[in-house]
Amino acid sequence: MDYYSNQISKLIEELSRLPGIGAKSAVRLAFHLIHMPEEEVRKLADAMIDAKAHVRYCAQCCTLTDRELCPICSNEERDHKTIMVVEDTRDLAAYEKTGKYNGVYHVLHGAISPMLGIGPGDIRLKELIQRLEGDVEEVIIATNSSLEGETTAMYISKLIKPTGIRVSRIASGVPVGGDLEYIDEVTLLRALEGRREL
Repeated sequence: MDYYSNQISKLIEELSRLPGIGAKSAVRLAFHLIHMPEEEVRKLADAMIDAKAHVRYCAQCCTLTDRELCPICSNEERDHKTIMVVEDTRDLAAYEKTGKYNGVYHVLHGAISPMLGIGPGDIRLKELIQRLEGDVEEVIIATNSSLEGETTAMYISKLIKPTGIRVSRIASGVPVGGDLEYIDEVTLLRALEGRREL
């Protein structure tokens, strides 16, 4: 039996499709949106539509941005000779919160996972290899310490080692199976400072 009108049920159904939003959260969000002033709902809807229309990959590091180059890649004060490789933009943001890393990033948008059918060609490795043709001294691999993250780190290491570029891996201050976006800044900083050469 339906408790809500068609419009409310449709809104709840759409909200429940979002990651991390279960049935109860979808109901709470739906009623919150319904009770919000119309102007605020329009601003939220416009922000989502604008983001979908204008956000793209940075031409250099592949993070999400609304410009040709993201603010980090376009910052000349950053150390462009040091590249930290992360799985997604949320991991980049987690390291930026430490305020201690001054290099640039490369966002893979995934990790190698044969079980899920994700191979090296399905993540942004080709773009990373192209970047290494420039003046790069070190690549820091900061993938998650999951099986997929470790597999990806080893694969990248084997690709880069023959070039003579220094390859390091973040230290194990990050718990096994932990996602970088959920780890506090102090742990991330210790992992960065304790990185080791592969």
